[in-house]
Amino acid sequence: MLKSCNPFVKNAVDLFSDRRLQNVKQDVFSKYFNRKEVLTLPNLISVARLGCIPWFAWLLLANDDRVFAGFLLGVLGATDWIDGWIARRFNQVSELGKILDPTADRLLLIVAVPVLIFDGSVPIWFAVAAVVREALVGVAALLLASLGARRIDVTWWGKTSTFAMMWAFPCFLLGESGVYGNEFFTLFAWISGLPGLIIAWFSAAQYVPLAKAAYDEGRSPQK
Repeated sequence: MLKSCNPFVKNAVDLFSDRRLQNVKQDVFSKYFNRKEVLTLPNLISVARLGCIPWFAWLLLANDDRVFAGFLLGVLGATDWIDGWIARRFNQVSELGKILDPTADRLLLIVAVPVLIFDGSVPIWFAVAAVVREALVGVAALLLASLGARRIDVTWWGKTSTFAMMWAFPCFLLGESGVYGNEFFTLFAWISGLPGLIIAWFSAAQYVPLAKAAYDEGRSPQK
């Protein structure tokens, strides 16, 4: 009765019940959300990293604990390498993990960097250059996905820049803390951060032709 009274509702119900749509939904769930894909150690590490982001912000903003917050941020940066190594070493690479890992990296930087700016523990120009790059890449990825483009894997240069930046920011923070050897942390922050920032923007430019190819492939008729 509802379908006959409202053509829009009828079309929506027909679309939802369409066999092709059902197949698409089934393919998506079997690809990303089956038990084998979800319950892997690398995915659990990525989820834990996501959960620790608010904790980091609380430690620095509410508790004013630069030392603990700095070491926590360093651990979160180190686990970016650890979960990837575990996935490759123990054959636990998953489609869901390929989404979770870079998402955790990007959210960590996008949240942590403004917190560090507010705290005054990182040079503003450096922080802005880093977070703008991450925001641009993140928005571009969402736009491509909405246009039906094929997902782009993170490049080696992208992974390298993320690793360098994940070490630079906690070192900047620890360099402004009262921890022993804080001058060493500041020095290491620049040694890791400057090359990492340059590589980050280089890798962002590297994604442009990859994005075009992914868009063309995603929009091309299926054979």
